[in-house]
Amino acid sequence: MNAPTTPFQLLVRKLQQLEIRMLKAVDAQLQGNFRSVFKGTGLEFDDVRLYQYGDEVRAIDWAVSSKGHGTFIKTYKEEREQQVLLLFDVSGSQQVGAQGRSKLDVGREICGILALAAARQDAQLGILAFSDQKELYLPPGKGIRHAYALIKRLYDLEPKSRQTAVGAGIKQALGLLKRRSIILLISDFIDSTYERELTMLAQKHDLVVVQLLDQREREFPPLGIVPLYDQESGRTIWTNTSSSAFRARYRATYEQNRSQISHICRRHRTEYLSIATNADYMPQLIRLFRRRNLRAGRG
Repeated sequence: MNAPTTPFQLLVRKLQQLEIRMLKAVDAQLQGNFRSVFKGTGLEFDDVRLYQYGDEVRAIDWAVSSKGHGTFIKTYKEEREQQVLLLFDVSGSQQVGAQGRSKLDVGREICGILALAAARQDAQLGILAFSDQKELYLPPGKGIRHAYALIKRLYDLEPKSRQTAVGAGIKQALGLLKRRSIILLISDFIDSTYERELTMLAQKHDLVVVQLLDQREREFPPLGIVPLYDQESGRTIWTNTSSSAFRARYRATYEQNRSQISHICRRHRTEYLSIATNADYMPQLIRLFRRRNLRAGRG
C-alpha cells in the first residue's frame, strides 16, 4: 500500500509542473537552443594581453601598461554562471488577495519555481525574505535538496513583523552579496523610501523587479461604512467605502504606487514585471527569460 501524499509533496509536484511548463515554452521559443535562465547578461574581467592594431583605446589597461612592459588590453569572458538571490518581501500587505491566491502565495510560487529551475540548471540560488527586518536567509546553493529545503523553509515561514521596509531589505542584500549577482526583487512596493537603495542595487547587480498586485487594491467594493483593518499597522478604522472621495484616493494610491516603481526601473533600464494575483503569470515569466536568453545569445 502506498504511503499517503503529504501537503509538501503536493506542493512540490505543482511547482515542478509549472517549472516544466516554463522551461519547455522558453525552449520552444528558442527553437531548441535552450540556455540557462540564470545565465548572466554581461561580461566579467578575465585577463590582459598585448595591444594589437585595431584594438579599442578604451580597452587599454593603463595600470598594467604603465609598468613599462608594453601596452596591454583588458579581455573579458561571458558570465556563464552567476549567483542568484531571490529578494522577497513577506510583510503584512503581501497577504492581500483571495484565499490561496494572495500576493504572498503567488510570490512563494514564483520563488519555488525558480528554485527548482536553478537546481535543474545546476545554478547557485539563495533567498532573503524580509519585512522591516530579516525574516529568512538561505545562502545560495546548488542541487535539488537545496531547492526543496528553500521551498519548505519559505512555506513554513511565519514572519515576525508585519511592517514593510523595502529599502532596508535591499541594504541587507547589498551587505550579503560579495560579487555581481542576478537579483529577483519580489514585492508589492507599498512603501515610499526605497529609491536610493534600489538605484544602488540596479547599478551593482543584474536586477529583475517583480511587482505583485491585487485587484482589491485598485477597486474597493462599495460596502458603505465598514471597519477596515490595516495588515501592517494593526489598526482598524471605520471608513465610508462608498464615498467618491475615498474611492478616488484609493485608486490614486494604487496607480501612484505602480507608476513609481515602473518609472524607477525604466530610468535604470531594469527589467520590470507587474504580476496580478488573479492572472496566469507564467507567460510573463516565459517572456522575461526568453528576452534574457536572447540577449545572452547575442553576447
